[in-house]
Amino acid sequence: MTSTEDRLLGPDQVRARVAEQLTRSRARSEALTGAVDEDDLVRQHSKLMSPLVWDLAHIGNQEELWLVRDVGGREPVRSDIDELYDAFQHPRADRPALPLLPPAEARGYVREVRDKVFDVLERVPLEGRRLVDQGFAFGMIVQHEQQHDETMLATHQLRVGAPVLHAPDPAPATAPAAREVLVPAGEFTMGTTTEPWALDNERPAFRTHVEAYYIDTVPVSNGDYLAFIDAGGYDDPRWWSEPGWAYRQHAKLTAPRFWSRDGDGWARTRFGVVEPVPHDEPVVHVCFHEAAAYAKWAGKRLPTEPEWEKAARHDPATGRSRRFPWGDEDPGPEHANLGQRHLRPAPVGSYPRGESPLGVRQLMGDVWEWLDSDLQPYPGFAAFPYREYSEVFFGGDYKMLRGGSFGTDASAVRGTFRNWDHPIRRQIFAGFRCARDVPAAEAR
Repeated sequence: MTSTEDRLLGPDQVRARVAEQLTRSRARSEALTGAVDEDDLVRQHSKLMSPLVWDLAHIGNQEELWLVRDVGGREPVRSDIDELYDAFQHPRADRPALPLLPPAEARGYVREVRDKVFDVLERVPLEGRRLVDQGFAFGMIVQHEQQHDETMLATHQLRVGAPVLHAPDPAPATAPAAREVLVPAGEFTMGTTTEPWALDNERPAFRTHVEAYYIDTVPVSNGDYLAFIDAGGYDDPRWWSEPGWAYRQHAKLTAPRFWSRDGDGWARTRFGVVEPVPHDEPVVHVCFHEAAAYAKWAGKRLPTEPEWEKAARHDPATGRSRRFPWGDEDPGPEHANLGQRHLRPAPVGSYPRGESPLGVRQLMGDVWEWLDSDLQPYPGFAAFPYREYSEVFFGGDYKMLRGGSFGTDASAVRGTFRNWDHPIRRQIFAGFRCARDVPAAEAR
């Protein structure tokens, strides 16, 4: 794919694409919920997460609301459960006390909804209104299911017990020659107006100026982060912001989540497996405050959101912004560690075929990257198709995350995709890379 026109599909092509994506996302949902017994499905493994059975039925309920009732104009399948699976009505910590559908009933419900959705997909015109043009509503639901699949994967990481998920390890890597690269000052196009399944907070495209800066070519590794720990970084308030230091003391942080002392070294628990911390992988399960403290200790800082997107998308040779760091084609296994193909980040320096024109690697996949930007709307933002996807979160206590993780599906991330979370969150698959200003003497 090399242009907007190339990405616009005819109705039959849209139907085929939607059917494939719906089928693939459901296979993943079934694998994640089928890997554990019913007791694990209904149990809350952390107050931060819902029971897996809630996620499953919520996936079906959102699909029913948007595709069966709205797009298809069909009668409700189960209107009596709408309130139970409204994410805004019930905090995650309270969901186990709700009269949730038991596992067998939840599975039957999502199957019935999916059957009706395929009938709607076959019959409804995929043009004539914005909600269905290029299959937008179907794409929104595909992304929603894949996002909950990543949430369920994070629940598996929090689960206590023998391993139930398995995947091959990534291949070894060779790091790029340069540790950091200069991104020259100038304007670039941020966001999108043309990506068919882009969500409202990614829109519209606009031009913005970014001053020159340096950015690391790879994410910060476990080995890098261990140096911060060994230097007493967790015990020195000089490196922490005021809220960061307060949270570090309150939560008694001493290392990334799921790490524990193992003699003179460190071990981590990863999906039920206890193993030595691999020094060559990107650090993961750190919160924004930990990432910012490390960056300050290292004499650097976290990138801003415009800096991250310019490093990921801007092509200096053409002046245009790409869909992905490597170009406009959809992600393949040669480009990035996405889609739960592996149950861990790939070593730093992996995926040279996925690097940006400036030589920055692993901007997509492996770990979500914390950025020093708050969630704000783009100029000209308009909520679509509902305020609760983005608008209600603007201006809150949220920091930006970009690029996806090893648990993010390719359908649910792109160069413009925006994610956000509270700066204290550590259960998510988040890491970071550093940036720094260009010294004044060098800028002259």
